[in-house]
Amino acid sequence: MQHSLEADRRRSIQKSGSLKSKIDYLKKNHFLYWLMAPALILTILFKYVPMYGVIIAFKDFSYSKGIFGSDWVGFEYFAKFLNAPNFELIFMSTLKLSVYGLILGFPVPILLALMLNQLRKAAVKKNIQLILYAPNFISVVVIVGMIFIFLSPTGPINKIVTLMAGHPITFMSDPAYFRTIYILSGIWQGAGWASIIYVAALAGVDPELHNAATIDGANLLQRIWNIDLPTIRPVMAIVFILAAGGIMAIGFEKAYLMQTAMNLPASEILPTYVYKVGLQSGDYSYSAAIGLFNSVINVILLILVNFIVKKLNEGEGLY
Repeated sequence: MQHSLEADRRRSIQKSGSLKSKIDYLKKNHFLYWLMAPALILTILFKYVPMYGVIIAFKDFSYSKGIFGSDWVGFEYFAKFLNAPNFELIFMSTLKLSVYGLILGFPVPILLALMLNQLRKAAVKKNIQLILYAPNFISVVVIVGMIFIFLSPTGPINKIVTLMAGHPITFMSDPAYFRTIYILSGIWQGAGWASIIYVAALAGVDPELHNAATIDGANLLQRIWNIDLPTIRPVMAIVFILAAGGIMAIGFEKAYLMQTAMNLPASEILPTYVYKVGLQSGDYSYSAAIGLFNSVINVILLILVNFIVKKLNEGEGLY
């Protein structure tokens, strides 16, 4: 009994000491918390407070009754979407576009960063980086406009195709070409900008390691495999987890702008469908249910991918 009381007293002293150290730390660094306060307040106001609106996914929303006054319908709209005739088409189109984009797009920034890291002339490296980063600052509307111009039946690409095949190809009207065009144009636009984080990570590699490896007879590929890649592996893991966690969160603008009446079987994805159902048709509860379903899938994928990466990456993951 006495031993138990002594142990409780020690724990109490440790807790009070820990609390006092935390208070002292807050007093010492209070200025940093004041600097963080505006960002924290804005995050709460614009990210967390609007979450109350998610409940309309479980209600038969009516303007006259308001969000809280509308009738509760539970999972009715979720069941409606899951049983919809076009559910499989839209879901699979979204999944395919995301997975193919991740598989094809994830390695490209890494390869660009590794190649840029081999350039020794600073001026040449800066000029190449400028060219690679520039597409990221072009508006999505302009990018899609360029795609339509280049791939139109009378565009420069089809002129070459006509010379070789004898007839043009309707790239923007054929569903078979939509995913390829969407993914490749996305890689061209974003790969250079995405490589910045890997270039920054590679800047921390000690040049002496490369010099020592060269003296030992290692060639370029061996140095990249044994020195550069292990250095950026933690960054690769985090970027991959975040990308996989948002695998269903495809950008709405580009897919919607690239849509035509003929390529809908491939271009109709969850974000565009939510826009059409919610804003164009005014069925807010149904569109909110679809959006919430999409978000839940993303959260599940984030947790699952993080778990797998931690198992394969010696415990290193997002959290």
